[in-house]
Amino acid sequence: MANMCPTKTPMPTQEPEVRNKNFEEVATGYTLEMAQGEAERCLHCKNMPCVSGCPVNVQIPDFIKKIVDGDLEGAYQVISSTNALPAISGRVCPQESQCESKCVRGIKTEPVGIGRLERFVADWHRENVEEQVEKPASNGHKVAVVGSGPSGLTCAADLAKQGYQVTVFEAFHTAGGVLVYGIPEFRLPKAIVAGEVDKLKALGVEIMTDMVMGKVLSIDELMDDMGYEAVFIGTGAGLPRFMNIPGEGLAGVCSANEYLTRINLMKGYLPEYDTPVIQSKAVAVVGGGNVAMDACRCAKRMGAEHVYIVYRRSEVEMPARNEEIEHAKEEGIEFLTLCNPVEIIGGVREDGKPSGRAAGCKCIRMELGEPDASGRRRPIEVPGSEFVLDVDTVIMALGTSPNPLIRSTTPGLEANRRGCLIVGEDDVSTTRTGVFAGGDAVTGAATVILAMGAGKKAAAAMDKYIQSK
Repeated sequence: MANMCPTKTPMPTQEPEVRNKNFEEVATGYTLEMAQGEAERCLHCKNMPCVSGCPVNVQIPDFIKKIVDGDLEGAYQVISSTNALPAISGRVCPQESQCESKCVRGIKTEPVGIGRLERFVADWHRENVEEQVEKPASNGHKVAVVGSGPSGLTCAADLAKQGYQVTVFEAFHTAGGVLVYGIPEFRLPKAIVAGEVDKLKALGVEIMTDMVMGKVLSIDELMDDMGYEAVFIGTGAGLPRFMNIPGEGLAGVCSANEYLTRINLMKGYLPEYDTPVIQSKAVAVVGGGNVAMDACRCAKRMGAEHVYIVYRRSEVEMPARNEEIEHAKEEGIEFLTLCNPVEIIGGVREDGKPSGRAAGCKCIRMELGEPDASGRRRPIEVPGSEFVLDVDTVIMALGTSPNPLIRSTTPGLEANRRGCLIVGEDDVSTTRTGVFAGGDAVTGAATVILAMGAGKKAAAAMDKYIQSK
């Protein structure tokens, strides 16, 4: 009989005043009893609307039914048949706007906690099953994947399982892309990402790090000189945006990408690493998305006494996940909505000369006007409402765009005015024959699960292209 409780089974977490001082994972996960209780909330609808909201087509009611039956390995096999990274997507996928938004239970009550159940199953499998990955027989074809983020890892996994010889080229020294440089340890433990990369290697995938495509090698060299029959570009969107306001060149002003990369990929939060990270007393993080939440929560954990989110719209318009906003508030982050920076103010030394460092952030109050092209109400400055926020660090989390390096070194590869690669009706074929692309390199900054969906679609398109030659 279905569990008709109107709310999700709460996710156990560390206490806010404990977790905001460490980088251990915030959510500690369901017990078996919790997972089965939550699974029993599923109505097992015949038309399975939740599946239509999943970019990688996980058969959600099927895996949930197996949890109810106690067949946890069976549940994992259902998920992993279409999702190459379940432990990752179960943690960082915005289920509330995708599969859970389609859940019938969500019409009058809270939807089933699909993401929490996916995470539980993936964690159970990792902790209890010694997985034996068998390398598939070779089909004699060779492909390249540029970028080892969620789209690249998914594409590589799907192609390797079909017998392709796959090489992944990663610009950084560690594979994982945004999963390792962008998402903090307290949301996604890096051991989980490393485990997924190891599975790829067991499938026969070769991963080459420190390979900046367009500098070390070019797409032309991969295809013309090295024998790769098709190439997938999944390089993400790592080029940060700034506001172009006075004072942005001062020390103490940086992008969220740089800040998070130093902390996450370069382990700046660990005392045994000598990665330089700004030591701040008060921090302003400009933006309202998930990256802004990650940056402000990291700043708090790095010892800042006051951390502010400065966002030009109201909290209702914030693109960040509700869970991340709530966690940030619980951890002591101060939200300044309907505010926008207009200048970074430099400090002054004891001798009266400019210090060259940020010492404040001048902001102006905003009010919401008519909706703009995105459908959100346009923020308008309130004259005479300026005030100065006393901070020594300003982190810009204003979104990112794809790095132009690859497209500028690859003849025939076209991009739109935002720098995103142009693809055809299949969403993955670029303007260069044999070159495919997906994830943030095509869409601009989006979600991990959408990038994974693009990787799956690209793998299928690459297989079709090669087999039809």
